[in-house]
Amino acid sequence: MDLNQILFGVYPYVALSVLAIGSVLRFDREPYTWRTGSSQLLRRKQLMTGSVLFHIGVLAIFGGHFVGLLTPVVVWDTLGVTHSAKQMLAIVAGGVAGAFALVGGLLLLHRRLMDPRVRANSSFADTAILVMLMAQLLLGLATIPISLTHRDGHEMMKFMNWAQGVFTLRPGVADLVADVHWIFKAHLTLGLTILLVFPFTRLVHMLSAPIWYLNRRGWQLVRTRRDMSVRKGPVRLDPAE
Repeated sequence: MDLNQILFGVYPYVALSVLAIGSVLRFDREPYTWRTGSSQLLRRKQLMTGSVLFHIGVLAIFGGHFVGLLTPVVVWDTLGVTHSAKQMLAIVAGGVAGAFALVGGLLLLHRRLMDPRVRANSSFADTAILVMLMAQLLLGLATIPISLTHRDGHEMMKFMNWAQGVFTLRPGVADLVADVHWIFKAHLTLGLTILLVFPFTRLVHMLSAPIWYLNRRGWQLVRTRRDMSVRKGPVRLDPAE
C-alpha cells in the first residue's frame, strides 16, 4: 500500500472515526471541558474583531465545502449549474471567506501569543489548533491560482467524487485524487488531521447548541472581593434570583 492509498484511502476513516467516537466520549465523560474556554475579559477589543472575522469566514468555508463536496453531481446538473460555474463560485466565495478567516485568525493568534495574560491562560492545544487552522487557510488560498488554470471544473469533480466516495465506502477512492497537485493533497491531509484532533480541542463547541441552557437549573458560585477578604468560602446564589 503506497502513501497515496494510506493518506486518502485509509486516513479519512481513521480521522472520521476518532472524530465521532472521541466527541461522544468527551461529551459523556468530561462534559465540563466541553466549552470554548473564552478569554474575552482579557484584551476584549482585539478578540471581538478577530473572532467576528474568523467565525464569519470559517462558517462560510465550512458550509461551502460541505455543500460543494457532498452534493451529488446530478443535483447540480438538475439545477443547471455547470462545472465551470461551480468552480468559479468556489474560487470567488472561497477566496473572500478565506481572506476574512485568515485576517481574523491572525488577530486571534497574535493576541494569544503576544499578550502575556492571554498566553498564560492558554493551553498548548489552544495555540496548536489555531496554528493548524491558519496553515489550512493558507493552503486553501494557495490552491486558488492552481484552480484558475483549469476552470472547466474537471479537477473539482475529482474532489467531489473522492469526498462522496469516502462516505459511501467506495473501493479505490484514493485513486481519484492520485494525480492532483501536491498543494491540494496537503490541504486534504491537514484537513483530515484537524478532524482527527477535533475532539481534544476547544473546537468541540462547534457541535453544541445553547438549547439546554434555556431551562437549566443549578447553583452558581459567586465570590466578591469582600468575600475573599472576610470569608473562607464562596457565597452560593440561585441563578433565578
